[in-house]
Amino acid sequence: MIPAIVNGAAPRADAAVAVLREAGGFDIRVAAPGDVARSTRAAVAEGVARILVAGGDGSLASAAGVLATTSVALAVLPCGTLNHLARDVGVPMDLREAAAVATSPRTAAVDVAYVNDRLFLNTSSVGAYATFVRLREQLEPRLGYKLASTVAAARLLWRLPVFRVTLEVNGETETYLTPLVFIGVNERELKLPLLGSRVPAGRSGLHVMVIRRRSGARALALALAAAARGVEAVARTPALDSFFVTRLRIERRQRSVAVDGEIITATPPLEYRSVLEALRVVTPVELPE
Repeated sequence: MIPAIVNGAAPRADAAVAVLREAGGFDIRVAAPGDVARSTRAAVAEGVARILVAGGDGSLASAAGVLATTSVALAVLPCGTLNHLARDVGVPMDLREAAAVATSPRTAAVDVAYVNDRLFLNTSSVGAYATFVRLREQLEPRLGYKLASTVAAARLLWRLPVFRVTLEVNGETETYLTPLVFIGVNERELKLPLLGSRVPAGRSGLHVMVIRRRSGARALALALAAAARGVEAVARTPALDSFFVTRLRIERRQRSVAVDGEIITATPPLEYRSVLEALRVVTPVELPE
């Protein structure tokens, strides 16, 4: 049987358990969000060839932190809000179809990245996004996810905080005053409706974008430009610096860092590095070259 670790706090956790029971062949283990990594380690110790994780990108990253550089494959049951990894590797959003994919003989090697010793699969950022997430989480119990996101964004744009950050890139150091530094695993899209998703056949490495200091209104205009034309168009303006690296060092005082949509505490300096083909993921089709 395939160990199936279900994040019990995921939006579709109950539906995931029902689908896995119906499908059969899965050893279902419901875990608290903070126990996904521990449950994954326990399953690896059993000598299994693959492990299914039902949850969002944060849960998958916790499991991937255990599975990276091992021969154990990760099967994905998308139960989060954005489900970037599932979409990137072609796993269906329908839970029954995704459960069927979990038994597929096909796997693909995907790239990952680390900030200090924390693995992430999709994106990380420092600055405004971490502030946005904290505001949203405070408002979400009363307003719900979508309305809380809107209100948090409006509050942030009204008084957009900036911070001083020093980036070391390819041996050269540059200091910015910025509201946001964004780091993606491989090339990432900032064009709606694919915001934050992997660019098919995009460049490998760390996709780093730094918004230059602007007022809240100017930052909003930048975001709208990115939504309308994509990041390449915006990167040609003085509003944003964009580059690709394999390693990145960020010096800053604050310890809050966003990784795959979650806020963590990391001790400065922040050392980012990419690791190519570090994780095997079960997929219905081969990933594009």
